[in-house]
This record gives sequence, C-alpha cells and structure tokens, in this order.
Amino acid sequence: MADLEILHFEQLKTEVQAQYLKNHTPSHDDISKWKGIDIIYFQEDLRKVAKGNISEKSFYTYFKNKPITKVPRIDMLNLLSIYAGYASWYDFKKNHLFADEILKETDEETEFIPEETDEIEEISIDAAITEKSFVKEEIKSDIQISNSDNQNVSDKSIYLETYDTSEQKPLKKSLKNFILGITTGVAAIIAMIFLWQSKIFDTTYSYCFYDADRNAPIQNMLEIKVFKENESPLYYRIKPGECFHYTTKDESLRMLISSPLHENVEVNRSLENAPQEENIELKPDDYKMAVDYFSKKSILGNPEESSLLIKQKRRELENRISDQAVIYQVFDSDIYGIETLDKQKYISLVTTPTTSLKNLSVIEMKTDKGKIISIKFKITEDDENP
Repeated sequence: MADLEILHFEQLKTEVQAQYLKNHTPSHDDISKWKGIDIIYFQEDLRKVAKGNISEKSFYTYFKNKPITKVPRIDMLNLLSIYAGYASWYDFKKNHLFADEILKETDEETEFIPEETDEIEEISIDAAITEKSFVKEEIKSDIQISNSDNQNVSDKSIYLETYDTSEQKPLKKSLKNFILGITTGVAAIIAMIFLWQSKIFDTTYSYCFYDADRNAPIQNMLEIKVFKENESPLYYRIKPGECFHYTTKDESLRMLISSPLHENVEVNRSLENAPQEENIELKPDDYKMAVDYFSKKSILGNPEESSLLIKQKRRELENRISDQAVIYQVFDSDIYGIETLDKQKYISLVTTPTTSLKNLSVIEMKTDKGKIISIKFKITEDDENP
C-alpha cells in the first residue's frame, strides 16, 4: 500500500509540474532542478491557485530529494491535488488507479487517522490489564505470606518470652536518624557556602544596543565576540531588540560587536567600578542601510506606481552594489544550504513583487570603497509544513 502511495505521489508531482509550466517559464522544465527564485514563483502561484503554501524545506524534501521513502502529510497532498485540478488527494488517486488497485470509498474518511493509533491504544490497555492483574496477584501473595509469618511468630512467641528486644531496636533507629540528620545538615551548609561565594564573586552586566541616529533598539541580529586572556574568544548571537547579559568574575571586559547594517564597535571596560547596566550606540553604515532598505522596499500598488518603484529600486541597487559582489542566499533545507547569486540575479530577485520579500533578512554585508562587495541573506518561511 505504501509503495502505491509513493507511485501516486510521483504521478501528482508530474501533473503539478505540467500545471505550472502552462503559464510560467522556470530555469528548468524538470521540477527537481528548481531552486531559488523558481521556488519563490511556484509558491506564489500555489497561494494564488490553491489558497495555500508549502515551505521551502518541504519542497526540497519531497521534490528534490530522490528517491523519496514516504509521502507528505495529507494536507499537503490535498493542496497539491487542488493545484493540479482535482478536488482532493482521494479524487486524484481515484482518477489514476493502477491495474488491480481497489480504492475503497472509506479511504477518504480514514486518510487523516494514523494507522498506529488503534494499535498503540490496544497495547496500552492490555499492558494496564496485565499490570493490574500482576499487582493483585502480588498483594494476594504478600497477604498470604504475612499471615503465615504472623502465625509462625505467634507460635514461637511461647519460647521467646524471656528475650525482650523492644528497647534495643528504637535505640539503633534513633542513632541512625541522628547520623543521617548530621550528614544532611553539613551538606546543606556546604551548599550554602558555595552559593554565597558565587554571589559575592560573580557579577552580571547587561548591555543594550541602540542605533546612534535613530535612538532606537537595534532591530537586526548582532554577533558579540568576548576576548579572554589566554583563552579562545567566546561568541554570542543576540536577537533583534534584546540585550546582552554577561556574568563574570573578571576585572575587565573586551568585546567586539558586529552588526550586518552598522559599523563594528570594540568595547573595553574596567569592571571594578563599572555600572551593571549600560546602553551602547552603534553607528549605522549608510550604504548597508540603503541596500537593505531598497531590497525590502514594497513595490505593490497600481501598475504605473509599481513600474516607477521598480526602476527606482534597480537604479539604487545598481549604484550601490559592486559588479564583482559575492552574494549568498541561505536556506533552511539540509539538502541545499547556500546558493550563490551574481549582482543581476539578486537585483531581479528583490525587484520582483512577491510577498516573500517582506521576510528577507540580511545576515551579513560588507563594503569596500563605498560599494557593497558581499551580501549574505535569508528569506524565512511563513508556513511550516512538514
């Protein structure tokens, strides 16, 4: 059954490819060779036709990874079937039956129910019944043994009346509890001493980062490199808008703060009398800021306004990016991690009016002599389908 599902899915991919090629001209006719901007255009068409989306990770998993060993989740199968012109995944399979294949009418109702559920529940119930029976047997056995022991002790008590141990047992138990209490108390005191010492010698310093021109928190990822004497540097990544908290016993702090859109800043602090909270200003790099702004600038609107905005974006990006610039797009997919683009491909990508551009974020940008020579960026996904 699983092999038939995979064969049906391969048929569906072929029809999805054919449907897209009716109105579009990607870099390759074969859908397994699409990447970058081809995938973005396909996602746009999928949203428009089927009112849904699949993530870039899912595309690489099920369209570029060969051979596949399992089919996607049913909601993705239904979405792709609708795009190909069918009512659902069940409707698609019904129209592509293999020889001797029987598609039950009840399959449509049970497609969403995992096959393992009932089996797991039955095993759990049987295990619970078995465990309950075992506990009952054990309790019954213990009661029988206990009664037998009581009977034996009762019988033997006639011969042991002259030996009274009632005072010796409590004495041993009290001594054992006393030693245990002393040991626990000593361990608690040692733990408190260590905690007290750490609070005295460790101090936490907080650094928040602001744009020097706008006096607002930095809204992009920061990288911080802390230098320690006779040790390798420590690296930290700070999320947009968050502060950096650093705990240390050292008397000084040296760190390098890097931002994709600001100038790098090296900070040196003597911590003997330093405040525990401090704001640090980063000076924006105008060229980096401009390229980031024009890369993400919306160009949606009426056709005349959109045409003017596209020309403006292309002109600004042409002027600010070097012809020899090295540009990388980073993907979440494990199969295809990084794609290299030249200047013109990058400009074409960011001047195409798609909704994906609102999720473009710059990871790293470098300048030289007033020109952008390196860009590393990522387009995050709105929908996370497996």
